[in-house]
Amino acid sequence: MELSAIMSPANYLEKNSSYSQAINLTNRRQIVHSSKLKYVRTTSPSLKLPPVTTDCDNAEVIGARERRGKEWIHFVGVGGCGLSALAMLALKQGYEVSGSDMMWSDAMDALREAGARVYIGHSELNLRKNNGLVPDALIVSSAIRGGNVEILHAESVGIPVYKRGAWLGRITKGYNLIAVSGSHGKTTTASMLAYVLDAMGDDLTAVIGARVPQLAERNIIFGTGCNFVLEADEYDSCFLGVTPQIAVVTNVDWEHVDMFQDEEAVKTIFRKFIGQIRAGGHLILCGDSPVACSLVNKMGSGSALPVLRNDAFQISTYGISSCNDWHALSISPNSCGGSDYQLLHKGHHIADISLQMPGVHNVLNSLAVIATINALSTDEKNFLSSIASLKLRLQNFEGVSRRFERIGTVRGCHIYDDYAHHPTEIQATLQAARQRFTFQELVVIFQPHTYSRLAALKDDFAIAFTNADRVVITEIYEARETNLWKINGHDLAASIVGPPSEFVPSLIQVLEMLVVHISKDPDHETVIMTLGAGDITSVGRKLLIELQHRLL
Repeated sequence: MELSAIMSPANYLEKNSSYSQAINLTNRRQIVHSSKLKYVRTTSPSLKLPPVTTDCDNAEVIGARERRGKEWIHFVGVGGCGLSALAMLALKQGYEVSGSDMMWSDAMDALREAGARVYIGHSELNLRKNNGLVPDALIVSSAIRGGNVEILHAESVGIPVYKRGAWLGRITKGYNLIAVSGSHGKTTTASMLAYVLDAMGDDLTAVIGARVPQLAERNIIFGTGCNFVLEADEYDSCFLGVTPQIAVVTNVDWEHVDMFQDEEAVKTIFRKFIGQIRAGGHLILCGDSPVACSLVNKMGSGSALPVLRNDAFQISTYGISSCNDWHALSISPNSCGGSDYQLLHKGHHIADISLQMPGVHNVLNSLAVIATINALSTDEKNFLSSIASLKLRLQNFEGVSRRFERIGTVRGCHIYDDYAHHPTEIQATLQAARQRFTFQELVVIFQPHTYSRLAALKDDFAIAFTNADRVVITEIYEARETNLWKINGHDLAASIVGPPSEFVPSLIQVLEMLVVHISKDPDHETVIMTLGAGDITSVGRKLLIELQHRLL
């Protein structure tokens, strides 16, 4: 398949960005103050962290009580999961916040309720007040292309414009940053880590690119300590704006095919990311991912297995294989529908872990969290003393919205929704579904996301549904693209290997088909799983309402 229309990160930035990634703030109303504050990390009763003092030069880490006035920050593309979290954090930090997007979202409801001014549509009027004041800075989503009217107006009047990665670099600079990256699993891993640390008493700050029901603010935590947990995204090279103390790499895969030419380009950008780790920092790496392991040097030692090493920072590995520093043994389903396993560190049994969430991928996510918390601890003795609390918090974690999310049950029909939109993610999600629902009929509704991804990975998609009993493919959710590849959902449906598959173009038709199918035998044990990163997420809730109306 010729993919010449897919741009590399360098070409993308050159062709689609008419503004710089980091423009210094003007002297007119500077956000960065000259005063230097000291932040001392608080220690929790259950997790003993070293009492580190950090110099904080940038006002982005200054709490609302300590700010010298109220600067105005405007977010372009504020309805998305990435920017809405940053906007909410800015509100908590004491900024005046506004934002705009082309379509309304639940995140904008939350921002408006929290005090932000949010607008539908982009206009230079969004950047003006009656008193003539304009924003101190614009923060721009990776989804926004060059030529946006708000960006052009900001540049014309001297308002600094920041891409998301550059802004993340500013607001995390004064913190002990834990950046969770990876092609798959970073959202759940970052959410689990933030939840566990918060529950164990660490007064951290966190920014997550999804809704986490167990967090009070859903996608952020705003604390006063020095730890900052960030979901670090490779899209648009966003994570290159930050310099983590601890970096987590869950895996490396060719996911954003519209951004990276091939897997080598992805590996290059991840190598740059781990090169951003601060001297004396720590890399937490999934040792079961060969591509992730290829990012760092291997050193052989006689007949021993190769050891990953880097002179600038420590490396800890995790995985299912016993070759890893941290690994899981005897994984088995539990009565909660999740997984139990034995946690081992360098061959020594540490604890028995129980998770609510099914799937081997969630075992891996929890191992990443454990290895990271160990890296944060003062020493092994302190970590071991907190293991009982850590076990409890891992067991209590319920997951993230749109990650194996239970929508509801009507009679024998169980409805779930998941964000999976890549072959690797689909396979992991359906393995988890089969773990929880061993004998039930599993009907999968998949909405392909972007033409470029389906064109590049069509053969991998074709073999990703083997755990399903029936597959329905919808038309492609085009997102930010035009169909240069002349591909459609029918092409994928015709190529599915294994279960019977069909092409049902529209979501309305899908809903009607599911209602008829389930109504014929409402007590038959059936699992409906909607998959995709587009508006397929609306189908499950509509189906639940319709079935409740008809069958209850």
